[in-house]
Amino acid sequence: MPEDLRILYQFPLSHYCEKARWLLDFKELDYVAQNLTPGLHIPFTQMKTGQHLLPILKDHGAYIPDSTKIALYLDQRYPEHPLLRKDQKLADQAIHLDGIASQLGVHVRRWGLGINLQHSDDQIDIMLGEQGYLRNFERFAKPILKTLVKKNYKLQPEAMAVSKEHIDKTIQQLNDILIENGGRYLVAEQIGLADISVCSMLAPMLNIAGTPWEVDHISLLHEEHVAAREALLEMPLGQYVQRIYDNERHARIDWRGI
Repeated sequence: MPEDLRILYQFPLSHYCEKARWLLDFKELDYVAQNLTPGLHIPFTQMKTGQHLLPILKDHGAYIPDSTKIALYLDQRYPEHPLLRKDQKLADQAIHLDGIASQLGVHVRRWGLGINLQHSDDQIDIMLGEQGYLRNFERFAKPILKTLVKKNYKLQPEAMAVSKEHIDKTIQQLNDILIENGGRYLVAEQIGLADISVCSMLAPMLNIAGTPWEVDHISLLHEEHVAAREALLEMPLGQYVQRIYDNERHARIDWRGI
């Protein structure tokens, strides 16, 4: 790849990587979504950023980890299409909601993976990727990856129950904030960091079309996921997430990456 090419290193299934893709798309910046192999990604990420989590953005020779840090970097370097309002109070509100969303994402991931891995291996298939090292050795890689996912994300029933409680509480909190702001956006009167963060973190629960969590039919989901999805869609918050995705998620690349 050309040295000056902007690259987002990602796991396609990660909703934090979905957030980073959306940030770049919102800024109308050209980039390539480069998939890394789970587990094998660690030496690279440690060398470039001193940590092991994705997403990581490479831009002008700099490596920026973490979706929130990427957002702040993009607003500073590319001020057109701002993610944060100039009004400091509104900017602070957005950053606060981004933090709430980031914590929510941890619990959505644990609960969603735990529930749906009881029902199918579809999400493991996405993690394997359409090509590459793991797909070449799918017979062996699939059960190993599934075991690692269950261990690393703590998919035990007790932890999943705690996560579901956190999800329900946070959804109600965000729903109240949305209503208080008039029901269209979370902060001010146009889409920004808070909206992108919250919508990205809740997308796996709603199986949004055009995302890694899209399904051919709701019957393919675990019944607990279906119940949670329907409950969320009955709330203004769930309807808002669906509306924002339908009208304002202008993806510039395929989430599957390369």
